[in-house]
Amino acid sequence: MSTLIWIAVVLVVVAVYLSWTAGRLDRLHSRLDAARAALDAQLLRRASVAQELATAGVLDPAASIVLYQAAHAARQSEEEHREVAESELSQALRAVFEASAQAEAVREAPGGEDALGELTESVRRVPMARRFHNDAVRAARALRRHRMVRWFRLAGHAPFPLAFEMDDEPPAALGRVPGTEEAER
Repeated sequence: MSTLIWIAVVLVVVAVYLSWTAGRLDRLHSRLDAARAALDAQLLRRASVAQELATAGVLDPAASIVLYQAAHAARQSEEEHREVAESELSQALRAVFEASAQAEAVREAPGGEDALGELTESVRRVPMARRFHNDAVRAARALRRHRMVRWFRLAGHAPFPLAFEMDDEPPAALGRVPGTEEAER
């Protein structure tokens, strides 16, 4: 009789552990979905701001074309080509704003200060959103590698989480938010 009680206790403990682990995995997948949505929003915002700036007429024609094409490609890219398109937009932003002369020309145009400030903020937020997403991916992958999760198929049919790898290095000329140079001195 006591053997049956011990077996029942062990089964209950294992069931509680599996239930807790499944709940944790579900919360990680929810966190991953939220992080991906935030990353998508920041990438879309960056591409939209870059596209608006490219069509505003404040950049030289060559820079406008390069920036517009890269931003358009990033907005229209399919999911499997998204990382490459976003990396190309980062490279285009660095090429256009490699020197501070282009940023100064935008700043001097009517409404340019606001446009450059919005672009700077969107460029700064992309690496943070990508870092949050990739952290959520690492946490979900680590839990999904546990034997119990695999043996009991606690992940269900959820796809294996993939990190978003892209070039998100900001342009040097956009490294500072307008108006903060004096505050930092």
